[in-house]
Amino acid sequence: MAKCLRNGVGMVVLDRHGGGNSRQWTTFSGASFRRTIIDSIRCGGSRRRHDCVTDAKPLPEKLKQRNENQKQRSECGSATKKKNVNGSEKLSDLLRLSESPENGFDGVAAEEVRRKVEALEELKRAVKCLQSDDDVLGGAIEVRRLTKESSKARTTLALLGAIPPLVSLLDSEDLDSQIGSLYALLNLGIGNDANKAAIVKAGAVHKMLRLIQSPNGSPNPAVAEAVIANFLGLSALDSNKPIIGSSGAIPFLVKTLKDLDQTSSSQAKQDTLRALYNLSITPLNVPQILETDLVPFLLSTLGDMEVSERILSILSNVVSTAEGRKGVSIVPDAFQILVDALNWTDSPGCQEMASYILMVMAHKSYGDRQAMIEAGIASSLLELTLLGSTLAQKRASRILERLTVDKGKQVSENFGGGIGTAVSAPIFGGSSSTSAYPNLQLNECLEEEEGMMSDERKAVKQLVQQSLQNNMMRIAKRANLPQDFVLSDHLKSLTSSSTSKSLPF
Repeated sequence: MAKCLRNGVGMVVLDRHGGGNSRQWTTFSGASFRRTIIDSIRCGGSRRRHDCVTDAKPLPEKLKQRNENQKQRSECGSATKKKNVNGSEKLSDLLRLSESPENGFDGVAAEEVRRKVEALEELKRAVKCLQSDDDVLGGAIEVRRLTKESSKARTTLALLGAIPPLVSLLDSEDLDSQIGSLYALLNLGIGNDANKAAIVKAGAVHKMLRLIQSPNGSPNPAVAEAVIANFLGLSALDSNKPIIGSSGAIPFLVKTLKDLDQTSSSQAKQDTLRALYNLSITPLNVPQILETDLVPFLLSTLGDMEVSERILSILSNVVSTAEGRKGVSIVPDAFQILVDALNWTDSPGCQEMASYILMVMAHKSYGDRQAMIEAGIASSLLELTLLGSTLAQKRASRILERLTVDKGKQVSENFGGGIGTAVSAPIFGGSSSTSAYPNLQLNECLEEEEGMMSDERKAVKQLVQQSLQNNMMRIAKRANLPQDFVLSDHLKSLTSSSTSKSLPF
C-alpha cells in the first residue's frame, strides 16, 4: 500500500511500502494544470516534467527543479512572443494538414465551391448574351435551359438582370425569338413570386397581348399557347390578378377557349381554364368576365367531364358577387343544367361544386330559389343527401332547409291573410274547392310520381314533411289559433304525402 502525505509547501509525498522510496508531486488547481498544458503546446511539446520521474529525490532538490521549470515557462512565453521557430513550424504544419484538399470533408467542400463558381460563371455568360446584340436568342434559349429545373438558377438569373432583356425581346419580329423569350420568362416565374411580380412590373403582359393581336387574323398557335402558359403562371400571384384582368387578357382567354376545337391540344384548353379560374378568384375581375359571354359558354359546355369540374370551379368564384349571381341566373336553363350536375354520381367533385353554387344562390335570392324548385331540385337534393359525399350532403341539407323556410313562410302568409281581414269572420269558408288552395290541384300528378320514388327517398320526404307540420303547429300556437285549425283537413292536405310535391321537396 502507498501512503500519501501532504507537506506545508504544496507537495504530496507518496510513500511506498517495501522500497523505502517516495515521490513528491506538486499540487495545483485545474487552471494551473490547463496553463501548464497550453505552455507545453506553445513550446512545441519538447519540455519534460522532471518531477514525474519515478526515482525519489530530496525535497530541496525538487523545489529547485520547480523553480527551474517556472523559469523555463517564462522563457517559453517570451519565446512565443518572438515567434519561436520550433512551435510556429508545428502549428503551420497542422494548419496545412487541415487545409489540404486530400483531407476528408474539406476536399468535398472545395469541390462543391468549385462547382458553384462554375455554375455562377455559366449564369453570367447567359445574361451577358442577353445583354449583347450578337446572340440574344442564344441567351434566351440558355436561360430557358438553366431555369427548367433549378430554383436557385431562377433566383440568381433574376438578380443578375435577366428579366428586362427578355421582356424587351418580346418586341422582336422574329418568331423564334418571341417563343424563346416567352418560355424563358415562363421558367423564370415557376415557383418564384418575386420573379412573377418583376415580370409583370417590367410590362410583359401588354407586350404578350400585342403578340397575339395579329392584324393578319388569328395569332400563331405556338405563340398563343406560350402566352396562355405565361398568363397561367403569372396569375397565380394575387397582386398580379387585377393587373392581368384589367389589361384585356380575359377577352383573349375567352376567345381562345371558344376557338379551341378537337384538333387543339388538351393542355391548351386546361391552361386556359386554369388561367380564367385564377383570374376569377379576384372579385374585381368578375365584371370583366361578365362582359364576355364566358358564363353562357361554360354552362353550355358543362357535361364534358374532362373540363366540367374546372368549369364549375370558375362559376363558384363568379357567384361570390351579386353581379355574378345575376349573370348566372339570367342564362336560360342555368338552374336546370346545375341541377342535372347534382345527379352525376360518378363525379363527386362536380356534385360538390354544383351544390355549392346552388347553395350560394339559394341563400341570396328568393327568385333563384323559386327557379330551382321549378327545375326539380327537390328530388336531386333528396338523393344527394342519401348518396352524395359528406360535403355534398351538408350542402344539399342547407339548400333543403332554406327551401323549407320559404314554404313555411308562404303557408303562414296564406293563413294569416284571412285572420287579419276580419277577426269575427270565419277562418275557413264552407267550400273546400281547390281554387282557394291551388297547391291541391297537383294531387293527381303527385300521386303518380310518388309511386316511382324509392323507399329511402320517401322516408326522407316524410321526415321533412313532419318537420314542416311541426313548424306549422308552432306558428299556429304563436297566432293563438284553435287546435282544430291546426288539425284541420286543409292543413293535413298540405302536409300529406299525396301533396308532397306542392312543397319544395
